[in-house]
Amino acid sequence: MKIIIMALANLLLITSCKNKNDATPIFTETKVSLTTHKLATFSATKSTKYLVVFESGLGDDHTVWNNKAVASQVNSNVDVLMYDRAGYGQSENGPTPRNIDRLRSELESVIDKFSNGRKVILIGHSLGGTIIRDYAIKNPLKTAALLFVDPSHEFYNHPTQAEEDMLYDASKNANGANFGGTQEAREFIEDLQYTSALPSLPNVPVIVLTSMRTDATHSSSVMQTWYNAHELLKNGVSDFTHIATTNSGHYIMIDEPALVIDNFKLLISKLP
Repeated sequence: MKIIIMALANLLLITSCKNKNDATPIFTETKVSLTTHKLATFSATKSTKYLVVFESGLGDDHTVWNNKAVASQVNSNVDVLMYDRAGYGQSENGPTPRNIDRLRSELESVIDKFSNGRKVILIGHSLGGTIIRDYAIKNPLKTAALLFVDPSHEFYNHPTQAEEDMLYDASKNANGANFGGTQEAREFIEDLQYTSALPSLPNVPVIVLTSMRTDATHSSSVMQTWYNAHELLKNGVSDFTHIATTNSGHYIMIDEPALVIDNFKLLISKLP
């Protein structure tokens, strides 16, 4: 049930995040036109060597990355790009199914508009971790490094159809059938099947942050299985750092923003 609980938390948190100061004004909003719809992007660029791209989890638009000014602090050192996936925030609705293959393809289009040939450093939370994982595998020569923030993983996440239906219905009732999170929730099981067939990550620096906070639903043994799933991301990666925290829940970038910032700095220090 952990994946359902975390995803429901995402879907509920998006409203509260929007009501907080997200410091977005330092970023320039631009609409990127795809064949079928437009996506809202938020960038701050100074023509640095790398472009940092943030990918949000299920139920969250780009503002989750500035709930505690994480994106703004990252931008002090390097160019930053955030965006709203289709059906979120300022972006238009996109064609279905809203599965990982399509989400990764749209991420490719967004990056291509801003990278100007530069390699990207990808930061992904929860479902966003799955999207950047697929991007890196499909685009190894465009990927400089990866920072995973409590990412979803098929080794641990095994929702039943009934659980997926519960997640879909909860999102539909709260946000409507066209909400991006609702349409993505409908693909949960298929997405995990898709990622289970993916090869290893490209051999670039990788840092994974894992929440190990226990509660009435998540025992220490359950959280150890979650940690073990994230540990599998090191396959084929020679520079792999895995950090566990008991001070954060699933939203590490909100509970411990300094942990994300510090490990981003560590990640970028590994790059030429």
